[in-house]
Amino acid sequence: MKKVMIFTFLLLISVTVFAQEKNKKLTMEVDGRCEMCKMRIEKAALTVKGVKYALWDIPSHQLSLIVDERKTDPMKIKTAIVGVGHDTQELKATEEAYNSVHACCRYREDDTNDSEKHQ
Repeated sequence: MKKVMIFTFLLLISVTVFAQEKNKKLTMEVDGRCEMCKMRIEKAALTVKGVKYALWDIPSHQLSLIVDERKTDPMKIKTAIVGVGHDTQELKATEEAYNSVHACCRYREDDTNDSEKHQ
């Protein structure tokens, strides 16, 4: 009986350890300007299977993610984001995708940070 209890305890610990290792925190830079960009970027990231959490910070342009590494990878997420018109460091949105965003969300024209007007 004692061996069964020890075996069960060890099994529970190993299952817990493996379950925790599947989730990974990631951050990436994504270009954008305002609350509309924030909603679009987060929604695009969350549509990727395996993305559990997405939060884009307007001032820093950092997208914080929690992902299940067994189901996705950073390049799939970046591909979804450029598909809705936002550039990442590695991938750039097509002109068609970029031009589909609202005029106030277009960040390529200049480098000014006028996000106050868009909130």
